This record gives sequence, structure tokens and C-alpha cells, in this order.
Amino acid sequence: MKITYTGKLEHFSPKPRQKFEVKLQKLSKMLERKGEKEAHVILTHERFLKKVEITIHAFDHAIVGQGSNGDLAMAAADAAENLEKQVLRIRNKWRDKRRKDKGAETSSPEPQAAPARQSAPAVRKAKAATSKASRKRVFRVEHEEGAKPMTAEEAMFEMEPKRDYLTYRDSQTGRLSVLFRRPDGNFDLIET
Repeated sequence: MKITYTGKLEHFSPKPRQKFEVKLQKLSKMLERKGEKEAHVILTHERFLKKVEITIHAFDHAIVGQGSNGDLAMAAADAAENLEKQVLRIRNKWRDKRRKDKGAETSSPEPQAAPARQSAPAVRKAKAATSKASRKRVFRVEHEEGAKPMTAEEAMFEMEPKRDYLTYRDSQTGRLSVLFRRPDGNFDLIET
């Protein structure tokens, strides 16, 4: 990464400056891998307050990290930390968007033809994978050992908001019961 400084550099001692440049090198690895990255660092001070501003162009954006402190090394560390947060946020957005786009492409309803160069075992594996995807799936109910019997009202209170059903043993009859949440928010009870 090419680092360009603007401002009075004599206040920036060599050891903290080297640490700062290593941090910027790590940030450049997180950015796009195309070409050489360039960082522009602006050093300013007002009275007793030192300010550092870092600008990097990546992901078609100008990413700016700013930091201010009484110590120039601390201001540079703050600016690098702010820049790192922005880089991570932009990179995650970009990655999630790419994954979502890929998911839309792979979930097309028409079957895709196998390439002509695939071997017979590879074609069989691909067919087996598509037939497995079209089969109905069975979800097994996890039985909790030592779960106490409860009434229908207690079961409604125990049901988590994300779960659509709950199986429990009825305390009055001793039978297994299933409580379903309907789309309108009400419940259906099936007793065995």
C-alpha cells in the first residue's frame, strides 16, 4: 500500500508511525485485491488537539477515517480503527449482496444440463443431489427427558415466538398433545 502524508510529519515518531503503517497494510489486505491501494493521511493540529484523517478509495467509494486526540499516535490509532469499522461494514454489505445474487441464480426452476466433459460418476452424483432436494423431509421432535406434564394454558406460555408447534404431555389426561400456532395468532390443539 502506498501511503502519502500531508501535514507536519516531524511530530510523528518512527515507532508509532511504523505501527500505524502496519495497521494500514492489514486494512489494504481486507480491501479489493485488484491493483495497488493508496492511502492519503492528513495530519493537522489545533492548539493541543492533533487530528488525523485517512482516505482510501475502495469498493467504488472514498472511505474516510478520522481521529483526534492530544497524542498524535492515539489520534492515528483512532482514525485507523474508524476506517477499519467502515471497511468491514462495506465489505460485509458487498459480500452479502454477492451471496444473495448467487442464490437467486442457482435457485432457477429449470434444470441445468450437465457439462459434456463430466464423468459418469459425477453426473450420477448430481442427479442424486437433485433427487434428494425434491424428496420430502422429515423433522423429528426432540423429546426432553424429565419434562413435567403441563396444561394447554401453560403450553401456550411456554411456546417460543419463533416456534409454530409444541408437543407436551397433558397433566390432566397424561396423553401426548400438540399445540399449533395458526397464521392469525390463535392456537389449535391436537390431543392423542
